[in-house]
Amino acid sequence: MQRVLVLNADKMPLMPCHPARARALLRRQKAAVYRRMPFTIILREMRHDAVAQPTELKLDPGSKTTGIALVAAFAERGNTVVWAANLRHRGHTVKSNLDSRRALRRSRRNRKTRYRAPRFLNRTRPAGWLPPSRLSCVANVHTWAKRLIAAAPISNIHVETARFDTQLMQNPDIEGIEYQRGTLHGWELREYLLYRHGHTCAYCGGLSGDKILEREHVVPRSRGGTDRVSNQVIACRTCNEAKGSLPPEEWLARLSGSRIKLSQTRAANLQRVMQGLRPPLRDAAALNAIRYRIGDELKTLGLPVGFWSGGRTRMNRVDQGYGKDRWIDAACVGESGAKVFVPNGLCPLTITARGRGSRQMCLADRYGFPRTRAKRVKRVFGFQTGDLVRLAQPSGKHKGVYTGVVSVRERGDFDIAVQTAHGKIKITAPHHRFTLLQRDDGYAYAA
Repeated sequence: MQRVLVLNADKMPLMPCHPARARALLRRQKAAVYRRMPFTIILREMRHDAVAQPTELKLDPGSKTTGIALVAAFAERGNTVVWAANLRHRGHTVKSNLDSRRALRRSRRNRKTRYRAPRFLNRTRPAGWLPPSRLSCVANVHTWAKRLIAAAPISNIHVETARFDTQLMQNPDIEGIEYQRGTLHGWELREYLLYRHGHTCAYCGGLSGDKILEREHVVPRSRGGTDRVSNQVIACRTCNEAKGSLPPEEWLARLSGSRIKLSQTRAANLQRVMQGLRPPLRDAAALNAIRYRIGDELKTLGLPVGFWSGGRTRMNRVDQGYGKDRWIDAACVGESGAKVFVPNGLCPLTITARGRGSRQMCLADRYGFPRTRAKRVKRVFGFQTGDLVRLAQPSGKHKGVYTGVVSVRERGDFDIAVQTAHGKIKITAPHHRFTLLQRDDGYAYAA
């Protein structure tokens, strides 16, 4: 069971306690709720006799999800996980937002409406520059490491620094000058693909009769496909247009039910193409880009930081018979992860990064013209969208007390989405019926 974080009366971190003990302290009014998510209590009176066991903060960084675990070294049970979480990043959302903004600005310039001159190319990237999507992952890990240090008696930090060589993963036999030049040095990519597929369409084998051959992504770029050679084939324009932006699995499902010879040929060839399709290394490349920056940021927190390999983490987890999960991998990081106890029924906290609002002043329609007025206020009657609140409905159809995340309006009527026995519903109520429980901190929580 997940333990409760505890603070002394002077806000110094104490050893996390069992939920039953936390309930007893709250019931006897010896403690108060300091934070709802993650649940933290603060003692009303100073404790000078508190004893804290050595506690390690362990991290398993990932491009999409980072595992977090607090492991305490108890005298009797040994290394035990007392708190865990999976931190979900928003790198894909950041990149999508930047792509949308770029497309909107370019379309306005091309139409010569609301002209915005392109910025002169005088921008330079500082040393250690990272894309905003990757930088947000680093910031999330640093933020939660700092928060947990302030809420638990952490003595040191252990982080997995997985090392990936994406070129070796694609071609294990590459070496020497070919490693520096890459697998296609001296070849035109189109000529290479034509040679590989015998100057015929990889899908229909020339059955369509279309003589125009084009490069085609098996997994479309719009669906997360990459420009790797293994993800590209030569296809005639007829097959290329027929496939469009469909994923290969969906296109294969459509072709399989047809009795037309062309469709049957496409289905058979597509299966062979998919068998030779290698998974993209985008996540591995992203983790390569951020692993050293995460280590540098953790060093600024003033605690000893240890770096360990992903191979050792996997060996520790497999030897102990634990299932695959990010927070379990985090608990098994390092030398102390070779023997760690994970209590039965421990449910990790799911933390999802969602940002702190939008800098966009007003929304635009598909033509690039504003369709809403500019934002005027962020907080209304002391509340802002994303705050955790309690709603007390004295009467009506939804009479009762509810807890959830609020969406504010300038006129003072707020919305709250709650889960009931009949499903998820939205309740609208005036602002004076809401009580603030916790300010929005840019993250969503789920137990």
